[in-house]
Amino acid sequence: MQPNATKLHPLLVRAVAQTLYAIFRENRHADKVIEYTLKQNPKAGSRDRAFIAETTYEVVRHYRLYTEILGKTPLSETDFWEIIGIHLLVPAASAAETVMRTLPDWKEFKNLNPKTVLEKATTLRTERKFCESIPDWLDELGSNELRDQWDATIAALNQPARVVLRANRLKTDRAALQNALRQEGVETQPIGDGDALLLTRRQNVFQTRSFKNGLFEVQDYSSQQVALLLAPEPGMRVVDACAGGGGKTLHLAALMQNRGSLIALDTHAWKLDELRLRARRAGATNIETRPIESRKNIKRLYGSADRLLLDVPCSGLGVLRRNPDAKWKLTPKAIDNLRNVQQDILQSYSPMIKPGGRMVYATCSILPSENQEQVEKFLASEAGRAFKLLNEKRILPQGEGFDGFYIALLSRFPADFTTDKSVG
Repeated sequence: MQPNATKLHPLLVRAVAQTLYAIFRENRHADKVIEYTLKQNPKAGSRDRAFIAETTYEVVRHYRLYTEILGKTPLSETDFWEIIGIHLLVPAASAAETVMRTLPDWKEFKNLNPKTVLEKATTLRTERKFCESIPDWLDELGSNELRDQWDATIAALNQPARVVLRANRLKTDRAALQNALRQEGVETQPIGDGDALLLTRRQNVFQTRSFKNGLFEVQDYSSQQVALLLAPEPGMRVVDACAGGGGKTLHLAALMQNRGSLIALDTHAWKLDELRLRARRAGATNIETRPIESRKNIKRLYGSADRLLLDVPCSGLGVLRRNPDAKWKLTPKAIDNLRNVQQDILQSYSPMIKPGGRMVYATCSILPSENQEQVEKFLASEAGRAFKLLNEKRILPQGEGFDGFYIALLSRFPADFTTDKSVG
């Protein structure tokens, strides 16, 4: 959001500067800091709150470009005022902008020359790492793994995320939800054949009666494909082994029509506490939460699940649109460690599947080394010999315009099947 500079209020800019300082100098997560900032400004109107949130996210997205223009790493709140000033000036370099913008005559902006800022921006934007504002290591990694798709992928990931809702089948259907939201002033449009509705304009849907009554969840369209590919049926025993806050767990419960057993596992008990609250609002009654305290929790479930979801920890590079600060917090070593975790989960959790059952391996990453290469490595292993790849979806953000995801559907061979070709 780029309001006219004459309408800027110093208190709002200060709030953004303080938020940015917490993100980059105190290493706090952007979403949590923004939430805290908005709580500290309860009297702010909807436009002011939107300015704080959207300006913060836009600066985080383009942080490297802006710091290069500034000529130094921001260390103080004063430095972040200048970064915000650069952000307000730089859009004038786009083809759609014909009038050079000006900044308020504030002392915090006195060192910024609009003409110089725009000249630097124009020069720097000729290099992808500055144009898309990414670390050198990430540019190299993306280029090596995605090759000729990297340009389009990282450009798409640098756009604000669209908001998608999932109608909760336990309480409504998509058409009825769309009508209910329209009566509350929220316009949507259906996408795909499932339960997804796309907001036609960004607004706070968490204050609607429809949300409070559990009629929908906010869930990206790509994320909704995970449970749909696993396709659990009512009455089955399903395990969501990396449930987290439970967005996909709730989708599974809806597809199961609250019939059967749905076990939600996670190594963080506090996440399962959040899931229980969400399940209560959604009317999902067939979910049992179990914190993973040791390998024994996993082994007790061996051979018991009709369906298994492994939504494994990953780099999150497919969801940079909604978590742009991740590219400044991630490291190559962290991604290497995540790959080890992913393969360990595949190896140690897959025996939960009954013979003849099915499993989905999913990430919100765009990297083949976290996705299809992990599945290939698993299938070539001793544990993976009991499985066959049935289907896989590789979703890049420049495709349909939603999050980047990878989803692989595997089946476990029946008990009487052998992969030993010397037998029989």
